[in-house]
Amino acid sequence: MRAIRVAPLALLGAGALTLVAPSAAFASPGGGTSTFNPTITPSVIAPGGRVTLGSGGCTGETTVSSGVFDTTVIPSGSTTGSATVDTGARRGAVYAVTFRCGSTGTSRNVNLTITGGATSTPTATPTTVPTASSTALVPGGVRGGLGGSAGSTDTVEVAAGAALVAAAAGGALYFARRRTADRRH
Repeated sequence: MRAIRVAPLALLGAGALTLVAPSAAFASPGGGTSTFNPTITPSVIAPGGRVTLGSGGCTGETTVSSGVFDTTVIPSGSTTGSATVDTGARRGAVYAVTFRCGSTGTSRNVNLTITGGATSTPTATPTTVPTASSTALVPGGVRGGLGGSAGSTDTVEVAAGAALVAAAAGGALYFARRRTADRRH
């Protein structure tokens, strides 16, 4: 008899977890997962500064466009490119930078923030010219990924997930109280 009372609670919890868990089918527009992970370094910069654009995971040509710099193409076989932020960029604004991978057709947006303070002068970074006996180093450090996230946070999805978790908790509370009430009589 106890198993019959617990079954609806288990089904409610399993249903809530199924609906809250992210689906791998929606990870990219093509229906499959993609390793395309574009980057902008630095992600906060002063007007007139230079940014490095990374096309991590795209094997083809990557087109990068934004309202704050000219459209840039990172050629196939290269993982980085660069762009100069317009000097007229509005301080304190956040601009969307769109990366489109030509080999997969995947498009991703990354935010670029313009500093609100005084204009800083960009510093020159040393580059290593590879020789026949050395390995070319890609500037930018280790790419650690997104930490398990699948992109930007969508408030509708977060609200729906919170509502489902609250419904599951409410259902658990209802069945627990009902069970306690049944034992008293």
